[in-house]
Amino acid sequence: MKIEMEDYSQSAKLKKAKEKVVALKGFYKHLTVYLVINTMLVMVKLIGNSYFGETFMWPFWHVGTFAVWFFWGIGLFFHGLNVFSTKSILSKNWEEAQIRKFMESDKNDSAKYK
Repeated sequence: MKIEMEDYSQSAKLKKAKEKVVALKGFYKHLTVYLVINTMLVMVKLIGNSYFGETFMWPFWHVGTFAVWFFWGIGLFFHGLNVFSTKSILSKNWEEAQIRKFMESDKNDSAKYK
């Protein structure tokens, strides 16, 4: 019986480790796409604006360019929090802890009225 529990524990640990690797891989893909796409947007604006005689810094502070970097960056930030933080509200551990807490609360409430 003890051997079966150890095997289960090892397989659960392996599953969690694989999930963590998938989450890390997803975050790094998100970061790469963020950097590539936003760099391309700035380059297109720089090239296009140089043709029309605009200043060099104008594309960086243009509302359209800045808004994409800013708002997508907020999403990337929360994705990073979810991946790298162990106590994140968005994590599975938090969800499981909340479920256990509510189940215990219901169990205690039902015990009061018996």
